[in-house]
Amino acid sequence: MHITANFDAGNIDIINVDNKKDIQLAIRPDVGDAFFQWFNFRLSGQIGEQYVLNILNAGDASYPKGWEDYQAVASYDRQHWFRLPTSYKDGQLSIKADLACDTIQIAYFAPYSYERHQDLLAAAQEHPLVTLEHLGETLDKRDLTLVKIGDGNTNKRNIWITARQHPGETMAEWLVEGLIDSLLDSDNANSRLLLDKANFYIVPNMNPDGSVRGHLRTNAAGTNLNREWSNPSLEKSPEVFYVIKKMEETGVDLFYDVHGDEALPYVFLAGSQGTPSYNDRLARLRDRFSEVLRLASVDFQSEFGYDVDAPGKANMTLATNWVAERFDCLANTLEMPFKDNDNIPDSAMGWSPERSAKLGEASLIAMLAVVDDLR
Repeated sequence: MHITANFDAGNIDIINVDNKKDIQLAIRPDVGDAFFQWFNFRLSGQIGEQYVLNILNAGDASYPKGWEDYQAVASYDRQHWFRLPTSYKDGQLSIKADLACDTIQIAYFAPYSYERHQDLLAAAQEHPLVTLEHLGETLDKRDLTLVKIGDGNTNKRNIWITARQHPGETMAEWLVEGLIDSLLDSDNANSRLLLDKANFYIVPNMNPDGSVRGHLRTNAAGTNLNREWSNPSLEKSPEVFYVIKKMEETGVDLFYDVHGDEALPYVFLAGSQGTPSYNDRLARLRDRFSEVLRLASVDFQSEFGYDVDAPGKANMTLATNWVAERFDCLANTLEMPFKDNDNIPDSAMGWSPERSAKLGEASLIAMLAVVDDLR
């Protein structure tokens, strides 16, 4: 038996592997030790044997409620991901794996590798409406890349989409992949009409350093990027600094910040209702966007979500709040589950990369519904 996390986005510490029915592991914290929950490792063993993997420090993780009704994901080919029997008790997360092949990869959610990220960029740039722009370097000297889709006509609306400020929320980049594929599909009439009306500025991965390091929420400096928008710096949060700089050049008419939530088993939006300048126009746009997204995808709902901030009480360090206030625009955070979606449960797959991608396509329909009224 062998366990390794020595690969892109890998994260696990090995405590004891003497007993295949009690393999003892621990999740390695992000830099700064403030956050941890993401795990991603490979187990090699004997076909037909059952292995029980116990993550001993699960009770101290950033979001212990995230383990309730949670099932780990696994794959033999790193393409098709399914759920494994998982239980949480007395601060310990236990995962059972019955091997059908020699090696299985087990993770918190289906990983979106840095190599796949590069493939996404390379494939997109072949479309005549796509330009890739290098915004700057991260602290680990990785590229922060902007995908520009459109003809740049200044009379069109400017739609900004960001994903994976929190690197462990990989469902966000799966959604962006589906959204880009749909947007560039010449047979998709909705996308063709939307591109007649808007230019898109998409950052598929806001936090490539944290992604490769196997972090849950922070970058290479241990910074939570989604608390940096009111005062980013090149020393702590260059990713946000460079994105804001570009936003100031283009303007923003609609902002969509894509995330995952550890605890809540739903897809939902968190808006900018608590910002100082929130008004009736933005409220109508948000209601319309939510209504159409609910029609476009039954995975989306508006009954369950975060508490709405009181007027003027929003945390202005968050991307959605800062962008909404700075550009007087419709801005939403989209949250997806790490678990299953309780609206439409799937015991074998739970929430998945495929459903994330489909939600990306549905998001375009909601954008089309409001694009004419953004200004």
